[in-house]
Amino acid sequence: MNNTDRIITVYAEQTPNPETLKFVVNAHISKGGSFDFPTKESGEKSPLAKMLWAEDYVKGVFIAQDFVTVTKASDRTWAELLPKIRVFLRDYIQNGGEVIPEGLISEIQTQFEKDDSNDSDVVKKVKEILAQNIKPAVEMDGGAIDFVDFTDGVVTVALRGSCSGCPSSMVTLKGGIENLLKTLVPEVTEVVAEAM
Repeated sequence: MNNTDRIITVYAEQTPNPETLKFVVNAHISKGGSFDFPTKESGEKSPLAKMLWAEDYVKGVFIAQDFVTVTKASDRTWAELLPKIRVFLRDYIQNGGEVIPEGLISEIQTQFEKDDSNDSDVVKKVKEILAQNIKPAVEMDGGAIDFVDFTDGVVTVALRGSCSGCPSSMVTLKGGIENLLKTLVPEVTEVVAEAM
């Protein structure tokens, strides 16, 4: 993605996870959705994630349409890392560095594109509530949530980005998401996060 015609700015926002910051970019850096790179090996798939993972303090990278979420090692402080990461991201994107290769975009889209034609009315309603009410809030906190399954009253979701491993993610999952879904969809009895 070439952003050389525009001045790129990057600023950081806190997330509910104290080890994670969301770096917001004033440009679209990922046109294929969001991508989680929770390990150094998974980061090999993205040139940007690979460069971030080359730093010993990086413990997670999540890339979305207009932000990058970075999780740091607990023995490092944001005071020392924030300026370095912000400048790196600004320069990398300004210089047209590749963020997500086309092949990975196709691979991920295929993984999450499931045939919805056989979804029950309950599943359709759950997916609609997730998309309209929950996803935007989770993205504001530097993460993502995806529907995985609905079986016997239990909705399974995948939490990625700052939500993955966040100390408050279970409170959000049970106190926020589960309560909302149980209120709006009486067939839902529980919401659980998929084991990553």
